[in-house]
Amino acid sequence: MLAGFALIVIACLLLAPTGRYLLRAGWEEAKILARRRPIAALAADVTTTSALRAKFSLVLAARTFAHDSLGLETGQSFTTYSAIDRDTLVLVLSGAYRDRLESYTWWFPVVGRVPYKGYFDFDEARRQERTLAARGLDARLGAASAFSTLGWFNDPLLPSTVRADSLTLANTVIHELTHNTFYAPGGAVFNESFANFVGARGAERFYRARGQASAADEAFARWRDEKVMGRFWAELYGRVDSAFKAHPGEAPAHVAERIAVRDSLYVEAREQLMHEIGPQLRTISLRAIERVRFDNAILMSRRVYLTDLDVFDAVLSRHGGNLRLTIAAIIAAARTDDTKRPFDIVRRLAGLPPAFVADSVRSANR
Repeated sequence: MLAGFALIVIACLLLAPTGRYLLRAGWEEAKILARRRPIAALAADVTTTSALRAKFSLVLAARTFAHDSLGLETGQSFTTYSAIDRDTLVLVLSGAYRDRLESYTWWFPVVGRVPYKGYFDFDEARRQERTLAARGLDARLGAASAFSTLGWFNDPLLPSTVRADSLTLANTVIHELTHNTFYAPGGAVFNESFANFVGARGAERFYRARGQASAADEAFARWRDEKVMGRFWAELYGRVDSAFKAHPGEAPAHVAERIAVRDSLYVEAREQLMHEIGPQLRTISLRAIERVRFDNAILMSRRVYLTDLDVFDAVLSRHGGNLRLTIAAIIAAARTDDTKRPFDIVRRLAGLPPAFVADSVRSANR
């Protein structure tokens, strides 16, 4: 009987698209895990380059700091290194409807609905990007250098992560360990924005504790630029949302009108980014600004990582700049949240009134 049930489960996995996707992801994760080697041993190996040994030592120090000073759950994550045979780890697909600010979402066990999907099969990722575009959605495909299994496995360090500069590397380790410590099912916007806050402010304090003031100052400057960009995308979100609401109706002419209005707003936003926002930025180059795309998929994906960053900082201020206490307070409040509005919880901790964070709740149930 058990054997028959197992065969049914396997058949369902093989036949269902989500099942096939999870099997492929599981296979790729198994290959990554099978290649793990202890970082401590690699750092002591004389055949390891000095540059790589320095990166390994930094990762171990960052995870120790995350555990001891920030109270994050580290487990055995980032104690091993897995060499993979390609430059790009995974491609991440996101999508949004062109005439409304609504993300396309995918459902997965444990994490619930999320507005992105990672692909180890790059050809399949590009096919799915074309499929979303053919269905009338804006689609965005980008590379990711790291991911977290939320503590289910001992996530190894990967070459795609190590290639980053030292500031980004420390930030990434702390960011991903934040996911290990707390992850609200179905709350991608909160999870990523919170981890962004912890990674950035954690990296700053990590370097400050090591007596590397210039590195800490640079980490803070990057965080400041993140907040500037977060405000820019939030303001643009509000303008586009208001424009859509001012042109209701589902007739083709109404849909076309909404798309035309939003395209005009995106043209204006590009000019604003180049001439008003760009000069405020210290760590983001003009060339990077010039490459920014504008469509609903980009807008929604930016909001995933950059929502209410100033509010997280406000909570930090109320805790006297103590990042460990701030992290603990936010996680404790989020764990008891039964409203599914975690940003309102954070705003209360900051002493601010609730605000409607649209893209944390407005997503397509697909």
